[in-house]
Amino acid sequence: MSVADNLRQVLADIPHGVRLVAVSKFHPEEAILEAYGAGQRIFGESKVQEMSRKHEALPKDIEWHFIGHLQTNKVKYIAPYVALIHGIDSFRLLAEVDKQGAKAGRTIDVLLQIHIAREETKFGFSPDECRGMLAEGAWKGLTHIRIRGLMGMASNTDDAAQVQREFESLHALFEELRGTFFAGDSAFGELSMGMSHDYPLAVRAGSTLVRVGTKIFGERDYSGTETKQLTIEN
Repeated sequence: MSVADNLRQVLADIPHGVRLVAVSKFHPEEAILEAYGAGQRIFGESKVQEMSRKHEALPKDIEWHFIGHLQTNKVKYIAPYVALIHGIDSFRLLAEVDKQGAKAGRTIDVLLQIHIAREETKFGFSPDECRGMLAEGAWKGLTHIRIRGLMGMASNTDDAAQVQREFESLHALFEELRGTFFAGDSAFGELSMGMSHDYPLAVRAGSTLVRVGTKIFGERDYSGTETKQLTIEN
């Protein structure tokens, strides 16, 4: 099946109100243009240099989401155009995004990454760390970021019940924070969870953004890339 056919099949699986982030990392511009031609406008990348190159080469109405582990010294390169950063995993990174947003003259939308999986290698705040960071309140003084919601990855396991529990725990934290620290803030409404192999479970648990790559573009070409870097999508 073509990229366009695969895209339409994934979109048919997603209910109204859930947006698709087509994970285009390591895929060529031609594949992105095929998905673009079929109507897709949100694409996800996990490497700053690759995303910047594609942003320059491809149509300007594409909404670029950064979905990899973002280093503070790379924020400045994507601050002028990135639509949403999915993986804010420290206050230090949040403050740097704010700083670079101010330099670029724009407010940058972000998600707080929560560690819900059993794998220790994954990034993110623990739920208590997230509550603590928000309770300290320093984030309220950051005027060039907007916290839109939460992001998380479930464990890489065939145990669907475990994955479902992890997604449901993230949804519960999302609702808790929306009712406390973000009460009355209509911008806090995004929950990014679900990848190619588990997005139906994520949607069932309340996801508003699913990150799907392999089911749309096929297997990735890792030639010439560092394959060991942990990223937060599939």
